[in-house]
Order: sequence, then structure tokens, then C-alpha cells
Amino acid sequence: MNRRRLRTAAAAALAVLVAGCGSSRWQGPKTDHFDGERFLTPAPFEIGATDLLRYWRESNPGVWTRDLSIAPGPKPVAQVADGELRITLVNHATVLVQADGLNILTDPIWSERASPVSFAGPRRYRPPAIDFDDLPKIDAVVVSHNHFDHFDVPTLDRLNAAHQPVFLVPPGDGERLRKRGYARVVELDWWQSYALPNGCAIHAVPSQHWSTRSVPGDRNRSFWLAYVIGTRGGPVYFAGDTGYGPHFTATRARYGAMRAALLPIGAYLPRWLTAYQHVDPPEAVQAHVDLAAARSFGIHYGTFELSDDGQTQPVTELVAALAARGLGPESFIAAEFGVAAAVTAVPPSSPCLP
Repeated sequence: MNRRRLRTAAAAALAVLVAGCGSSRWQGPKTDHFDGERFLTPAPFEIGATDLLRYWRESNPGVWTRDLSIAPGPKPVAQVADGELRITLVNHATVLVQADGLNILTDPIWSERASPVSFAGPRRYRPPAIDFDDLPKIDAVVVSHNHFDHFDVPTLDRLNAAHQPVFLVPPGDGERLRKRGYARVVELDWWQSYALPNGCAIHAVPSQHWSTRSVPGDRNRSFWLAYVIGTRGGPVYFAGDTGYGPHFTATRARYGAMRAALLPIGAYLPRWLTAYQHVDPPEAVQAHVDLAAARSFGIHYGTFELSDDGQTQPVTELVAALAARGLGPESFIAAEFGVAAAVTAVPPSSPCLP
């Protein structure tokens, strides 16, 4: 049994139990993905004690090196002009998307641990690549689901206090923020939209994942989303966490080819445990193709050790997967932490797409 993995998993489990925060339950009409009590996955996906024991027994984690002394990247620009798009990976699935005069953050986490407590749970291996105080004015925050590495309440509290953005969250997660005094919270179901003040919109779209937050019994009581951010140069896709499935082609069919796609490439081993919920690099490349993305950026790697793949393994396997498909390495890059990538600008008179 891998002792490092066992300690990490045991600490995470303890952290959840100690947190003891009650589950937030969605009350809404039944749909094809909500049975009145819980949200439904396209295929059965359950992890039991036997699976966890097998994982701890067979785990063979790759190499990770912690360095919290890495200096942050440069302070981002305050905003970009209409028609322009800049994308900066902060860490994990936290990305600063600057488009058409607005600043949008995805799944923000600046905490030391992806956990409800400060003394246990997955600890970061590198610091955020942007100092929190260097953030430009944040207009909107999108949250894909309620796992602690994506729904970090201390960071959300800081953003609410400093920026008062609108928080877009899945059904079942809004009440948790409203109880903390957040004034601007919008819950979006699949295919629902929120209008931005610049005339564009953010759309909630399907993903293949699951949710749990606190104590046994809250599994899938809230939903999981990906997002399409409308810009004047075309849509920008943010996957959050997801396994591979037909939702990528369904999203492209509805909103068209993506100007850019933010796709997870890490936390994918072993496949018998993670395939449903996390794409691996070859599947991320297939998603890039399905979305007809002009350019994709790999995220969700190198910050928190959440599975057996090593810290840099996703990057190596992404390069190999692109080569195997005959795709150029610049078409899909592992986003460099803290370095703003500018996507081809369009005339400011261009319509918002989608």
C-alpha cells in the first residue's frame, strides 16, 4: 500500500468529516437529469469502500515536487478592448478570461489546500500564478461544481468582498453562497444563459461529472456544469471537470466552433477509477477536435496531487496525443501558469458569438 497516498486520502476524508457543513439541496421540478431529489449521471457511477481500498492498495503515484517559492506572473492588464481575448492560467482550473472589456474567473482557488479545513486535505504544490491583490476588477465568477478544488469558499468570500462580481453556479449551490450574504448569485441549469453587461452572454452547458460536498448523503444533491462564454470573436469553452462524452459535440452543434477551449488534462489515473469523471490527454485532444476549437489550453494539472499521474505527466502525454493525431503542438498547449495568452483579435464591431 502506498503510504503517501493513504495519508493523503485519509486526511482528505477526515477533513470532510470535521467540516460537517450541511448539504445544500436543490428544490425544483423533475427533469431528464433531476429526479426530484438528486441529479442524474448519464451512466451509473458509484465509488464504494471496496474501490477506495483497491486504489490505496494499487496506487503508484508519479513524481511531484513542491515549490511554493515560485514568483507570481506579472500583474494582468485592467481589461482588454472589444474584440480582444486574453487567457491566463492562475492555477488548477482557475483561469482569468479577459474579453470585450470584462474579466471572468473560472473555479477560483487561492487557498493553501483544496479542503474545507486548513490542516488536512490536498495541499498545493505551487502557488497561484497571480497574486490575489493583483487581480483586475472581476465582473463574473463561474463555478463548475462543488468539489473543494473547484468551489473554494474562502476564495469566493474574498472575491465577493473585494469585487462583488456575479457568481454563476450550478443548481443546488446558490443557497450556500446566499447564506453567506452574497447578493449576486445566479443558478444555471444546462442550456440556460446569463446576459453580460457588454451584450454577450455566458451559457451553462452539459458535462459528465458528479458532486459531493460534506457528509454522506449529499452526493449529487447539486449539479455540475461546463460553460460557454460568448465573445465578439466567438465562443470560449470552459470544461470544469468532465469525463469524455457526446456533450462536446452537442455543445459545438448548438454554439458553433470554439474560439478557444479550456480543457482539463490532469487527474486521470488510474483509468478504471477516473475515466467517467476526468478526461485523459488523448480524450482532451478528442474534445478539442469535437469542439472545433481554434486553440485549446490545458488546465487542471500541476497544482494539486489528486490522482496517480505525475506533476508533469499530463503535459508530456498531451504532446504525444497531439502528435498521434497529426495535430500541431500550438493548436493545444498546456497553459503556462501566470503567462497571458492573447488569442487573435477581431474588429470591435463584431457581434457577440454565440
